[in-house]
Amino acid sequence: MLGLEGDGMARKAIRTERLIAVLGIVVLVLGALAVWLTTRGSGPDFVQEPPAKRVLRQAREQLGPGAEVQLIEPGRGRVVCGYIAAGRRGRAVGFISRPNRMLLSQDPLNGEFRAMISADCPDFPEPPTNQPVVSRP
Repeated sequence: MLGLEGDGMARKAIRTERLIAVLGIVVLVLGALAVWLTTRGSGPDFVQEPPAKRVLRQAREQLGPGAEVQLIEPGRGRVVCGYIAAGRRGRAVGFISRPNRMLLSQDPLNGEFRAMISADCPDFPEPPTNQPVVSRP
């Protein structure tokens, strides 16, 4: 009788070890699949949206379909800065555009906007004042 009990325990131990091995392989396959899916977009066939197209899309999302880009200046990395308006006669608003976010100078986070401009677009031009220049003799 003792031999039969020992034999059943051995079978159970083998089944547990086999189950652990199969689960380990499943975890490795799922991990490899997750890494492949994550890195798939960064290969040579991945096409990034051009900055001008991205800025226009972001401007239209924030200011409406009549928004237009007035100036685009390259920044550091994939950052671009410039001016957009809600329409042809709209007032120019400064922006800083990253691939996932556009921040406008008129937003409540003006301090964050200024910090990002000085860090990523140090040569960003100030808007014209639209004041006539008066010269004195």
